[in-house]
Amino acid sequence: MDWKSRRVDAIVEQALVEDQATADATTLMTIDPGLRGTGTILAKQDCVIAGLGVIARVLAVFARLEGRSEASFEVVSHPEIFDGVRVRKGQSLAVIRTGARALLSTERVILNLLQRMSGIATLTRRFADAVQGTRTTIIDTRKTVPGLRILDKYAVTCGGGENHRLDLSDGLLIKNNHIALGGGVARVLANAHALRKPGQVIDIEVRSFPELAEALEHGAESLLLDNMTPDEVREAIAIVRGRGLAIPIEASGGIDLPTVRAYALAGPDYISVGALTHSAVAVDLSMRITAENG
Repeated sequence: MDWKSRRVDAIVEQALVEDQATADATTLMTIDPGLRGTGTILAKQDCVIAGLGVIARVLAVFARLEGRSEASFEVVSHPEIFDGVRVRKGQSLAVIRTGARALLSTERVILNLLQRMSGIATLTRRFADAVQGTRTTIIDTRKTVPGLRILDKYAVTCGGGENHRLDLSDGLLIKNNHIALGGGVARVLANAHALRKPGQVIDIEVRSFPELAEALEHGAESLLLDNMTPDEVREAIAIVRGRGLAIPIEASGGIDLPTVRAYALAGPDYISVGALTHSAVAVDLSMRITAENG
């Protein structure tokens, strides 16, 4: 992750402006501007951490919004603490040394972003662990919070999953509405073959065995098996492989932790799970702030 990218800075700036961090009335009235502070971020539950790099970006963008050309801060963590690692309740994740006012005014934005990303990473790790030992990889979807996709999808990778499409320009995926509006499986596949750019793989969603047969007949290069049972997924894969086709096969549609292993044992290359980003619960983190050397 490029934490200094414009996209990350835009997310951070929006969050700081939303919270009016530079107009923190309570802090401005009660805290001496020269006071230095130490902020220690603590895990209040077992979890997988994601997003540690956002801490420095929040402090740097906050300084810019305040009109300071340089931000005076230090963020340190133990060498064993990094994105993607499992941590235990009570562990220190990072220590921040900077002005006490900056710590107080950015605390909530830092924690909000870290808690959400770590929640996604933690849930993803549960799914990845559930399919361990199979050939299946857990992947995400575009069911992300508007404006936060780059962070949401990064968090998935921290939890052991992989990213599917970043956005609508990133690959061809023909879904049921495209098929319905585009004149059927044969027609949409013919149009995709005729109009695609070099290197674009044609992925198509199928919901039944007749659709599967038609998609294979008309040149599908990747398949999304939607809302099938594990037994149906196994049968569909047998049909595809029986034709000697090594095309990627993904299972999707309401797959949760209790069922994901059964689907993985059916043999798909990928299982996509929208819940990774649309239903992850933020983990519980806190920041303990003390006066420097206090």
